[in-house]
Amino acid sequence: MERSARDPFEAISTGPARGDLLAPPTTPGMRVGLFGGSFNPPHLGHLHVAETALQRLRLDRLWVMVTPGNPLKETAGLPTLARRIAAARRLMDDPRIVVTALEAGFGSPYSWRTVERLTRLRPTVRFVWVMGADNLASFHRWQHWRRIAAALPLAIVDRPGASMTPLSAPAALAFAPHRLPEAEAGELALRRAPAWVFLHGPRSALSSTELRRRGVGV
Repeated sequence: MERSARDPFEAISTGPARGDLLAPPTTPGMRVGLFGGSFNPPHLGHLHVAETALQRLRLDRLWVMVTPGNPLKETAGLPTLARRIAAARRLMDDPRIVVTALEAGFGSPYSWRTVERLTRLRPTVRFVWVMGADNLASFHRWQHWRRIAAALPLAIVDRPGASMTPLSAPAALAFAPHRLPEAEAGELALRRAPAWVFLHGPRSALSSTELRRRGVGV
């Protein structure tokens, strides 16, 4: 798919489809990564995290969960959910990546509620929570963050300027004894939580905040 600098939100429908609000289909034993965010706008940094997780964690699917709104961020001026879903799909066109708005369907923006509901609905699926390293630095501010880490293995993907700082963050220190060697990342989905891995590699300096500052996708 051609990726250009055009507005990622152009020509988008006004409301999400009903299927976007449902958890995507799975089969028993499937390895599924959960990668959430506002995606305002989606960019190559997000794609890098998604592709890294798919490859290094040996995932069958990666669910890109477009949230109705981040409780820790200002939501004024946030593009509609449908526009952000469609923009994410245009960027992340790997057939193993499924863009979903299941959190809106669940009726809660809080990740711990999403995790607990999904693990009840799909008890035979091997879920892994995926995030960029910049989010690990603030993970301790998420509501009931310890419940997330106790429920699912975590995969942290390196981001520029975030390689060392997140590893001294409260969440990283709290779960330091449960960190796996990077060489074992491919088995993370099979590990019982708490377990986490920090994935290094080529990094993208792009961020949604910087793109909004430049006026892209606004």
